[in-house]
Amino acid sequence: MPAVSPRGRGRRTISEINMVPFIDVMLVLLIIFMVTAPMIAPGLVDLPTIGEAKEQPQQLIEVVITKDEKLELIVDHQTDGRSLLYPQADQLIDQIKVLLQKTPNTSVGIKADKTLKYELVVEIFDKLKRAGIDRVGLLLTVKP
Repeated sequence: MPAVSPRGRGRRTISEINMVPFIDVMLVLLIIFMVTAPMIAPGLVDLPTIGEAKEQPQQLIEVVITKDEKLELIVDHQTDGRSLLYPQADQLIDQIKVLLQKTPNTSVGIKADKTLKYELVVEIFDKLKRAGIDRVGLLLTVKP
């Protein structure tokens, strides 16, 4: 039965919603979730893994893509005189093939500036793979 307001001449019904039952139900649900949440064991996620290399690479060739989209080649983390800039990916790939002929157990890693388009990094990665270079990966840049 609706509540009746004694104001004015006649009796008018109050058209407000009573929130108390709603709040009671929400509090009961909150308590149920708080009690059951710690009991639920988190599911284990099986992440994909790759096979380990049979042997570690003798040499690491880094392909660095700079902010202005130039390609730099660094051999074994040595930047003194062995770092070369390449305007086109084809010249870079030819130089990497020459280095791979000298030391076949070599890995190639791509390091790129974080402001570059991802499309450019994938394009270089794809060109290296299509050129027959099997050991290509992405390198993580850690800033101190």
